[in-house]
Amino acid sequence: MRNLQLIKKKDREEIKLDTNYLENNYLTLVGKVTGEKKFSHEIYGEKFYTFNLSIPRLSGNADIIPITISERLITDEMLSEGRKLLIKGQFRSYNSYENERNKLILTVFAKDVEELQEVEEQEENDIVKKEETTNEVVLIGFVCKKPIYRQTPFGREIADLLLAVNRAYNKSDYIPCIAWGRNARFCQNLEVGAQVKIIGRVQSRQYEKKYEDGTSEMKVAYEVSICSLELINEEGTEKNEETENQEAV
Repeated sequence: MRNLQLIKKKDREEIKLDTNYLENNYLTLVGKVTGEKKFSHEIYGEKFYTFNLSIPRLSGNADIIPITISERLITDEMLSEGRKLLIKGQFRSYNSYENERNKLILTVFAKDVEELQEVEEQEENDIVKKEETTNEVVLIGFVCKKPIYRQTPFGREIADLLLAVNRAYNKSDYIPCIAWGRNARFCQNLEVGAQVKIIGRVQSRQYEKKYEDGTSEMKVAYEVSICSLELINEEGTEKNEETENQEAV
């Protein structure tokens, strides 16, 4: 198969991480706090809060990503408007029952946080342009729905992929992903149950949801924009060597 490279079975042990849940799902984000923190929930006396992190793109726009974090990792001052943070954690999902329907909620679950020094705006833009890690997520999971391949009116190739990523205590996170170009073509041939490794970036996207009564409202979707993709199977790992660095504006 063109653009694919086979990795021998003996080398696959480092890639097969079904029981190492921390390596199935990990991310690094660097951005600025925007908005106010809100109480989320409490578990065994430990309170968790949510806030939004604004992460710059090369295009000059920004992704606004929801973060869930323990009170034991933060101070009120740390989450004040405009503070620059380094977040390490996992991209997670859970079901919320709203208006008699289940809704998939996506959030970054922070496991570690560090406050960073402020830099001049020009210096910050240079960091982004140098593609230093400000937004990267690695997922190893299973395709749980047949990928949807399509082309935009301008001929741009896109594929939607839903990935089930194992988590401790027999739980799974269901993460929507989007592939571009050759990665999109590669995804359209993936079967349900295929195990893949994805490296990409977490992005936010606004869209208009239309209802049967003719009304509509603006909503925000969160997904992983795929940069590179590997297929893991019993014979070894096939790697799609074409890296697609597509960044929606």
